[in-house]
Order: sequence, then C-alpha cells, then structure tokens
Amino acid sequence: MGKIVGALASSHAFAFLEPKEWDERRSQNRVSYQRRYGREPAMAPEIESETLGDNEQRYGRLRQAFDALRKQLADAHADVLVLIGDDQNELFTSENMPQLAIYTGGDFVLSKRAQHPRAPFRSHAEFAQALLERGVRENFDFATLGRFKDDELLSHAHWQFLDYLLPELGLPVVLLVVNAIHYPAISPRRCYALGELIRRFIADRPDGERALIAASGGLSHFTAGYPWKNYRGPFAYGSISEEFDRKLLKKIETGEGRTLADLTSEELLEHGDIEFRGWLTLLGTIGGVPSRFTVYEPFYRAIGGMAVASWPAPN
Repeated sequence: MGKIVGALASSHAFAFLEPKEWDERRSQNRVSYQRRYGREPAMAPEIESETLGDNEQRYGRLRQAFDALRKQLADAHADVLVLIGDDQNELFTSENMPQLAIYTGGDFVLSKRAQHPRAPFRSHAEFAQALLERGVRENFDFATLGRFKDDELLSHAHWQFLDYLLPELGLPVVLLVVNAIHYPAISPRRCYALGELIRRFIADRPDGERALIAASGGLSHFTAGYPWKNYRGPFAYGSISEEFDRKLLKKIETGEGRTLADLTSEELLEHGDIEFRGWLTLLGTIGGVPSRFTVYEPFYRAIGGMAVASWPAPN
C-alpha cells in the first residue's frame, strides 16, 4: 500500500515577496480594484501602525517556516507531491468554471513570471489519471486538464509554490484545482471529503509509494479579486479577520481539523478565508493529526494574514 509521508501548507502571493516589495504590489492591487469597480478603495487604517522594520522582523518567522518546508520536502524522499490550489482566471474563465479539476497531462514549465529557470517540472500523469478515475467512481466529478497551452502552468497558487519552495528537487507533481475565488464555491465539507478520497486512494496505491500533500492559499485577505458582488460581511478591502484565522489554526495545532469541515461557505466568504478550501482538502487527507507547527502573521501592508503549517505522517 502507499503512504502519506507528511503534509504542508502555505500562503502565496505577497507571502513569497520581501516586505520592501509590499507597498508597490499593494498599489498595483489597488489600481486593479479601481479598474474593476470604478472607485479607489479606502486604505486600511492598520497600515499606519506597520513599519518596514517591524514587518521585516515578523516576516522572519515566515522565512524560517519556509526553510522548514523546504527541508521537509527534501527529507521526505517522496515519490509524488499532490499540490492543491485555486485558480483565479488563469487556467479557467467564467465561460468554463469547474469546482474541481485535475491535471492529467505531461511535464510542464512554470509561468514566465517565475523567478527560477523554466526547466520542466515532472507530472505524475499515471497517478493523476488513476485519481481521476477513482474520483469519478466515488462521485467526485473532476474536470480534466489534459494539457496547458505551451505547456505553461499559469495558476499562481500552484506555480508560485513550486517556484519558491520546490525549484530543484525533481519531485513528480499532481496538480489539483479546488475552486475558491469564484462564487458559488464548493462547500468546506465537500473539500474535506475530497481529502478523505485522496487518503483512501493513496492507501490503495502500490506498496512503498510515498506521497506528500501540499496546499497553497490563504489565510484571510480581501483583495481586488475578492468576489465583492456576493459579499455582505463586515470587512472591507485590505481587512484581515485575525481572530477567525487564529481559531482555524488553533484547531489545526490541536489535531481538531475534522471539526473545520463543519464550517459553511458563508463563513469562509464573510471572513476572507475562501482559499482555506485547499487547507480543508489537505486536512481530509491526514485526519486528526496535530500539526508540527503553524506560523501566522497578519500584515496589512501585504493585504492579508499569512500562514505556514506542517504535519507529520498520519498513523
């Protein structure tokens, strides 16, 4: 039988930028908001209390966590990495917006925006095809991505994670897309159930096959791309739902991830945690295993709460 040898999760986007770059990138995001909605968003008042020096110091905790993830990736000696993330009008458009999708094609290169050389990443197409077939048998109707245009991976949730944390290992990858940003989105309970499917599937794989599970996205952030037309909550552009974020991470730390399947889509939308769906899918693969560590820092100059987490192999 196959084995899950660990799991890891990380925010992306601003999380993979140095603090000195945040102001410029936030200005670009504000321009995007104004272009979409015809008005400039208000500035989050908490920005004024953040200095570059303070942010550099707190971001140091994230740097250390990223180093720990890189070490975990290298030390696991895995045969496959299952990487879960969302898509934001990069692979799909409003003309065709699946709730779940899986890439079953061959090797691919990262987006031209990536920092590292564009050597092809290995796709574990056999694993992906088998997971697709198992999912369909168990009533998970994946959309199928058979090839990327020019073999280029465009979804930043996926390529940023690979570019920043896995540039050189040569580890075969399976790419899963879980809708988060487009309303309506798949329910938290269904995400967790998808993770349970992945766990069962890996258990039935060939003896000795070792799989790592990774999720890219979150935590709470309200940016230009948020589904504002469907938002009725109390937060505004640039807000961070710090208390809600910390409650989620507390459950993860204590091995109570199963209880987070009881969240509703409305709660995720209200608190800016729509990308937490990737983490929920991951939690379904590892059950009640407490995390090795979680790191969380809210950065208003980066328009979001950043989080990194790691889990050991489940029993």
